[in-house]
Amino acid sequence: MDIIYCDNHLLVLHKPAGILTQSMPGEPSLEEWGKNWLKEKFQKPGNVFLTPIHRLDRLASGLVLSARTSKALRKLEEEKKKGAFRKTYEALVEGTLSEDEGELEHYLVHEEYYARKGGVTESGSKLCRLRYRVVERMGGITRVSIDLETGRYHQIRAQFSLMGHPIVGDQKYGAKKEYKPQAIALCHVRMEIFHPILKQKITFSVDHTKT
Repeated sequence: MDIIYCDNHLLVLHKPAGILTQSMPGEPSLEEWGKNWLKEKFQKPGNVFLTPIHRLDRLASGLVLSARTSKALRKLEEEKKKGAFRKTYEALVEGTLSEDEGELEHYLVHEEYYARKGGVTESGSKLCRLRYRVVERMGGITRVSIDLETGRYHQIRAQFSLMGHPIVGDQKYGAKKEYKPQAIALCHVRMEIFHPILKQKITFSVDHTKT
């Protein structure tokens, strides 16, 4: 794990692919690793407060923001509900995208460990929208930058699959090309938030090419 940012209120970690953001107590997870790091770093007795504000899929990598205090958690959850977080991902998708940029809009239904296309009026169907920009085309693979407008379960994975360009390594959603073991080519690379205590915008970023 890489420590991206730490103060008295927040901890931002770079989650590698293959590990859960959260899990049952005693199981390996980013949350558990973060608590252990804080406990050792600051010599904290007893239990350590640390709660992720959002999750990444086990097979994805990138930034995960966590609150270190209940006050920060409450304020960040309020900002999240308002849609105030700006999140950017990068992905390698199969095939060559013809347009340099575009918008994807689908209705998705969250089933057990899977997101499928739903109907507008179908029960449980939620609107999913993102914008993408082509960064590089590389012989049958396209690198894209993705700005989420909604944050639904498996949204990026499902929407690019429905577009006919699944994420490299994502066999669950129809990918044929292999990627790294226990990983898909999807990384949360940039996040802009309003700091819950400092009352100012703050941006975190990582390099997808080094994940």
